[in-house]
Amino acid sequence: MGQFNLVLFIVLLLVVVAIAAVVVVLLTRNLAAKHQREMENRADNVVATATEKARTLELEAKDRALKIIQDAEGELRSRRQEITREEERLQKRRADLDSRIERSELREQQINKRQSQLDKRAADVEKMYTQEMAELQKIAEMSSDEARGLLLQEVEKDARSDMARIIRQIEAEARMDGEKRAREIVADAIQRVASEHVSEVTTSVVPLPNEEMKGRIVGRNGRNIRAFEQVAGVDVIVDDTPEAVTISCFDPVRREVARRSLAKLILDGRIHPAHIEKILNDEQRAVEKDIEDAGQQAAFDANVAGLHPDILKVMGRLKYRTSYGQNQLSHAVEVSKLAAVIASELGADMEICKAGAFLHDLGKAMDHNTEGTHASIGAEFAKRHGVSARVVNCIASHHHEVDQESVEAVIVEAADAISGARPGARREDLEQYIKRLRALEDVANSFKGVSQSYAIQAGREVRIIVRPDDIDDLEATRMARDIAKKIEETMQYPGQIKVTVIRETRAVDYAK
Repeated sequence: MGQFNLVLFIVLLLVVVAIAAVVVVLLTRNLAAKHQREMENRADNVVATATEKARTLELEAKDRALKIIQDAEGELRSRRQEITREEERLQKRRADLDSRIERSELREQQINKRQSQLDKRAADVEKMYTQEMAELQKIAEMSSDEARGLLLQEVEKDARSDMARIIRQIEAEARMDGEKRAREIVADAIQRVASEHVSEVTTSVVPLPNEEMKGRIVGRNGRNIRAFEQVAGVDVIVDDTPEAVTISCFDPVRREVARRSLAKLILDGRIHPAHIEKILNDEQRAVEKDIEDAGQQAAFDANVAGLHPDILKVMGRLKYRTSYGQNQLSHAVEVSKLAAVIASELGADMEICKAGAFLHDLGKAMDHNTEGTHASIGAEFAKRHGVSARVVNCIASHHHEVDQESVEAVIVEAADAISGARPGARREDLEQYIKRLRALEDVANSFKGVSQSYAIQAGREVRIIVRPDDIDDLEATRMARDIAKKIEETMQYPGQIKVTVIRETRAVDYAK
C-alpha cells in the first residue's frame, strides 16, 4: 500500500511538471510573438521616418540645386554684360587706333616730302661750300688742313701764355688770401670761444685745523695712516708743513677720493680703520657720480650728442687730470668749440669735428692702465663703443700716428694746437717755454752728424737735418730712435714729441 502511494505521488508529480512545462512553452511562444510584433512595428516606424527624412532631404537638395542654378545664371548674365561692354570699348579703341594710324601716315608723307626738299637744299649748300673752299685755297695757296693746323698752333700758343700768367696770378693771390684767411679763422675762433685763463691748480694738500690732527691721522703706531693708505691706494705724507698733509698718487681719481675722504674724516673727528673704510667707500661712490655728471655736462657744453654712457663716464675722469695746469675736460670742451667754429668757416662737417675734438684726448683718462699712446687708446675705445669711423680717425690722427683721412681730422688737430698754445691756456711762462724748446734742440744737436735742428708745433715735434756724407739711411733711422729715447730720459713734456730725421742728398755742378 505504501509503494502504491509512492508511485501515485510520482505520477502526479510528473503530470504537474508536464503541465507546467506546457504552460511555460505556451507563455514563451506568446511573449516571442508579442516581441516580434513590437519589433516589426518599430521597423515600420523607422522605415516611415527614414522615408519622410529622405523626402525632406530630396526637397531641400532640389531647392539648393535650383538656387545654385539661378545664381549661376545670374553670374553668367553679368559676365555676358561685362564682355559686351568690353567688346564695345575694344571696338572704340580700334576705331581710335585706325584714326591715329591714318594721321600718322599722312604726317609721314608730309615729312618725307620735306626731307626731300631739305636733302636737295643740303646738296646745293655742299656744292656751294666746295666751290668756295676751292676758291679760298686757290687765293691762300694752302689747303684747309694746313690752314687749320696753323690757326690751332697760334691759338694754343696764346692760350698757354695766358694760362701760365693766370695760374701764377691765382697762386699768388691764393697764397696771400689763404694765409690771411687762416689767421682770421684762428683769431675768430679764439675770440668766439673766449675760454678763461688757467686759474686753478689741482692740489693734493689737505689743510688741518691744528697740528694735533696729524697725530690722530697717524694713529697709534701708525695704525690709522696705514689703514688709510692701504684702502685708498695713495701715499699720505705727514711732514713739517704747518697744518697740512700731502696726498700722493699717480691716479688723479684715487687722489681726489683720498683727499675728499681725509677732509671728511678731519671734519668728522672719528679717525679709526673701520670708519676710514666706510668714508672711503662713500666718497668713492660720490666721486664716481661726479665723474658721470661731469662727462654728461661736458658733452652738453660741447653740444655733442649720442655718445655711449661708458664714453661719457671715461670723459668725466678728465675732470681730475691736468696738463701744465690746463684741465683736460675743459680743454676737450674748448677744442670742440674751436673745431666747430673752424668747420663752419671752412664748410666742413661740424658734427664730425665737434665729436672728434671732444673725444681727441679720451685715451688720457685710461693711459696709465693701458699700453700705448693716448691717441691710439682713445680711438680703440671709441671704436668699440659705436663711434663712427671718421670720428675715430680724428682721434687717432691728431698727433699724426695714423694718416688723416679727412679735412675734419686736420681741423681737430689745429683746434687742439690752438687750445694748448693760446695765451694763458697752460701754466707755463714764456721763459720756461723757450727753455724747453731750446733744450729739445740741444738734445738733437748733441748727436754727431746733425747739421741743424728745429723744435716746431709748440715743442711737439723736432726736425733734424743731418749731413748726408756723415749719416746714411740706416744711421738716420737709428738716430731718430736714439734721440727719442734721450728726450724721454732727460726731459719732461706733455703728450708726446715726434722726432723727424731728414737726410737730403744734392748734386751740384756748374756750366762754364
